[in-house]
This record gives sequence, structure tokens and C-alpha cells, in this order.
Amino acid sequence: MFYLTDIRLVNPFFVGILFLVARIWDAFNDPFMGMVVENTRSKWGKFRPWIMIGTVLNAIVLGAMFLNIDLGDVGYMIYCGIFYILWGMTYTIMDIPFWSMVPALTSDEKERNQVSAIPRLFASFAWLVVGTGGLYILDWLGNGDDKVGYQWFALIISVLFIIASIITVVNVREKNQIVKNSQKQEKTSVKEMLSVLVKNDQVKVILGIALFFNMAYQLSNGFALFYFKYVINEETLFATYTGVAGIAQMGAMALYPKVSEIIGKTKTFFLASFMPVLGFICLLAVGFIAPQNVILVGISSAIINIGIGVMLVSITVMLADVVDYGEYTLHKRSEGILFSMQTFIVKFAGAFSGFVSSVDLGLIGYIPDVQQGEGTILGMRIIMIVIPALLSALCFVIYKRRYKIKGEFYTKMMAALKAEREN
Repeated sequence: MFYLTDIRLVNPFFVGILFLVARIWDAFNDPFMGMVVENTRSKWGKFRPWIMIGTVLNAIVLGAMFLNIDLGDVGYMIYCGIFYILWGMTYTIMDIPFWSMVPALTSDEKERNQVSAIPRLFASFAWLVVGTGGLYILDWLGNGDDKVGYQWFALIISVLFIIASIITVVNVREKNQIVKNSQKQEKTSVKEMLSVLVKNDQVKVILGIALFFNMAYQLSNGFALFYFKYVINEETLFATYTGVAGIAQMGAMALYPKVSEIIGKTKTFFLASFMPVLGFICLLAVGFIAPQNVILVGISSAIINIGIGVMLVSITVMLADVVDYGEYTLHKRSEGILFSMQTFIVKFAGAFSGFVSSVDLGLIGYIPDVQQGEGTILGMRIIMIVIPALLSALCFVIYKRRYKIKGEFYTKMMAALKAEREN
């Protein structure tokens, strides 16, 4: 969004509409990609072929999306719209099989907690690198020309993306017992896909949690650069905020398996929901008391992102448990379909946050590269802090009232599944 509004000077209302339309279109493709994965039978399994195909296609589109070309205002908006939509669609091809593979790697609770944390840990490390050094890397690559900097940075990321996916495809293997059981199932039709989503009551619960969390997470992340540049009047604090965030998330993810084992899933989820609330309250207070204090901004970011790190792993673990729950109640594993709903929610939340951010910039009177008025600054505080805090708190309300795959029920379910698989 920042690239389009501040570097390319595209109208924020167009950006908001593009984000909304593209992500909603892309989101509704996800369940069908999940069905394609579910019906894939190959010597490489049903996940790895699509991981590689999707990565190559997405890397090509990513490079094209940030090319330094001049097509005029209308021409560039059309070009941007086409490649942004293609980016989302090709990313879906890779992302759904990648996360769908998690429950097929292990059924052991401790191992699953660790396996779920590892990719999240590396993702946070990547965010740490980009968040703290991204602006400097862009400036260096472009030698002061932001358009050139973004172009080369996108191309470098595309190459790294392909290399990382090759490592995954070559080295990662599904658990044979689970794969064999899954391959015995008949291929899934559209009707059966909808049936799985409707009859598995815990799907709706985890999707509600994921929706509110991703709305909060993406809204605050996507708006952070605007907040520090225009509300705090210190753009360099963005690097501090995201740098601490990356470290905090990585620490939380690394400790998740142990913390969950010691205090249990419910208390761990409580921390995941309410630490961001506490952190946002601190960030709001710091904005009035000492807005440019590096230490206080860093502490606020750490509190917020410890909770976010725990939540990211929690949702992945819970989705894997929901796959097992579907096998337990409906006698059908549906990794591709169920994990496609995660990407559906992430993209729908992205559409919401991108639309709200871009459109609200217009509504609150935002003008690029000038001092903002009091009303605009108040609007930015609400978008960056208040709305994400409320959404984060709602996650625990849903979990407490509706989520049941924990405690004695979880133990009973896994024992029954183990016996059934052995037979």
C-alpha cells in the first residue's frame, strides 16, 4: 500500500478498492485449490508438486508487479490491478499445500507444536530483516530511486523464494501412515467439500478466531509506517517497532511448545489474545507521553508481538487438530480443504484491512508528505491501535465459548484415532 500511495502516487481510494476486490476474488479461489490438493495423487505426494509450481509462478508475478515502468496513470492502474490479482492467485497455489502438509507430518502433540512453530519462526525472521533493514535496502538498491529499489528488492526476494521452496520440496516428507489412509479416500467433489466445511462444527470456530486475529494483525502491520511517519513524526521508529516485533515473535514461537506444555492450551491462548491488547494500550499511552522514546516504543512492540507470535502458532496447531477432529467425527481427512480456509481467512482479512486502511486514509483527510491535521491523526490512532486491540480481545471470547478440541476431549480423540489407524 505504501509503495502504491507514496511511491507511485496512486489514488488511495483505488488502492482500497483493488485490495478489497482482489483479495475477496482470491479468497474464494482458496477452497477450490484446497480441493485440487485433496484430489492430487502423485509419487511426490499431494502437497509438494503444488508448492513448487505455485512458487515459480508467484515469483514471476512478484517480479513483474514491482517493475519500474511508466504507463501513465490509467495504464499503470490497469497493470497494477492485473498483476496484484495474479499475485494472490499464484500465491494460493503454493500456500495452501504448504500449510496443509503440517498435520500429515506428525500426529504427536509435542511434535506438532514444534513443527507448527518452525515455519512461523522463519517467517518472523524474514519480517525482522525486512522490517528493520527494508527501507535501507531499498535505498541502497535504488541508489536513492525508490522505484528502482523496489524493483530489485522484489527480484531478489523472488529468487530466494524459489530456493527456499526447492529445499522444502526435496527434504520434507509426509508421514506414511497418514498419507496411505488419505490416499484410500475417494476424490473430493464440490458437494463433499461444502459438506466438510458445514458438518465440521469446529471449522467455523477456528475460522472466526483466525478472521478477527488476522484483521487485527494485518491492520496494525499495514498501517505502522503511516503511523510512525505522520502521527509520531519519526519514520525511523518504524524500523525499531518492526525489529523488536520480529525478535519478540521469534522468541514467543520458539517458546510456544514449552509454554503450552506447562500452562496448557487455554491459558496459552489467553496470553495470545490479551498481550496484544495490553501492548496496544501501552503504545497509545506512549504516543501521548513520550512519542519518540525508542525504548518505550520497543517495549510496546514486544508486548504486542509476543502475543501475536503465540497466536500465529496456536492457530496452525488448532487447524491441524481440526483436521484430526474431522477424521474422528466424519471419518475423512481434509487437510487441503481445511487449510485452504486459513488462507481464505488471511486474504479476506487482508482485503478488510487493506480496504479500511486505504479508504480511511481518504475519509480522514490524509494527504501524502504533508503535516496531517488533528482529525487525521486521531483517525490514524484508531486504525493502528484501537480497532486491532478490540479484535484481538474478541478472539478469546470465541475460543472460550466455542472451541472444544482440548483437555480430556482431545486426549480421547487422539487415542481413538491412533487405534483406528493401527487397525
